[in-house]
Amino acid sequence: MNELPVTTYFTHWRELPLGDREIIEGYVDPEHAEPSPVLARAIERWPGAHYWDNTPGGRTLVLVAEDRAPRERWWVHALLFVLTLLSMTVAGATFAGMPSSWTLPSWDFLRVGLGFSIPLAAILAAHESGHYLVARKYRVNASPPYFLPLPPQLGLLGTLGAFIRLRSPVYDRRTLFDIGVAGPFAGMLVALPILLFGLAHSGTVALGGMPLAHQVVVIDDWQLFLGDSLLLSLCRAIVGAHGTIALTPLAIAGWTGLFVTTLNLLPLAQLDGGHITYALFGDAQPWIARFFWLLLIPIGRLWPGWWMWAVLALVIGRGRLAHPMLIAPERPLDAKRRALAWVAIALLFVTFAPAAIFIPA
Repeated sequence: MNELPVTTYFTHWRELPLGDREIIEGYVDPEHAEPSPVLARAIERWPGAHYWDNTPGGRTLVLVAEDRAPRERWWVHALLFVLTLLSMTVAGATFAGMPSSWTLPSWDFLRVGLGFSIPLAAILAAHESGHYLVARKYRVNASPPYFLPLPPQLGLLGTLGAFIRLRSPVYDRRTLFDIGVAGPFAGMLVALPILLFGLAHSGTVALGGMPLAHQVVVIDDWQLFLGDSLLLSLCRAIVGAHGTIALTPLAIAGWTGLFVTTLNLLPLAQLDGGHITYALFGDAQPWIARFFWLLLIPIGRLWPGWWMWAVLALVIGRGRLAHPMLIAPERPLDAKRRALAWVAIALLFVTFAPAAIFIPA
């Protein structure tokens, strides 16, 4: 029995070859929109991913296939992860009160630092793996996560974070939104229990705290205050923390997870927040990005790092705050994804710490 191609069951369709990928999008004939058994079999034979969408023009089916999965240099990603874990472990030992130096750390030194590095690595891995797995679900050519090590003598956390590269165009708003929102949501699922457990084991200290910053990290003979956010205040209330608290290394990792989520959800250029706001608002995203970018200038008086992040957003966007165009931007998000987009926007506001980091003179 000769099986008919999937386009047989469309009333209108378009086919787009994109390098090693092929995308077919079409309106399904109402007789087959459930789908019918013959269309279901045709979809099963399709050598890739597919998804449905309900639009004013009818029920839409999008099919994506790739000639071959991208070849990755997994050893590079593994090496960067190990180096980042090592540098974060040294940072964690410093947070636990052990002196840091440029000499090779001992096993006891590293063992102490694992209480910080493993939780923070889990948060970063969850965030970036969320992006990567969803991108590959849609057959977008995306790299595995790149972890960025940094000697803790140069940067307290021992890392500059992690990222993935999207190496092929994103087709539509649904694909862009799902990739963009997966990272912050996955990261928060890991960061919140780490933060709560860490706060529960952090102790109140006899310090007055700083305006908008009631978490302190004591390193050698100096202090570092970490900023308050609405979600952090809720977590403190849940565990019964009062006054200024000295964070354990585990709590520092949890606080960092919230902070990383904030930075990524800013609606600028190609940050996660830029993906989400473009998917939700379309052509209005550049105006939203410009508003938030200008807002970072006065907020930078509370923490100068916001100015650095404003410059970095321009670097990432190659001088632009607007999100790059999609291949098919005309189809809006469905109701469920619009609701999730507003949850992500709310997450930005409840994790935002205006005075993120403060070092007393």
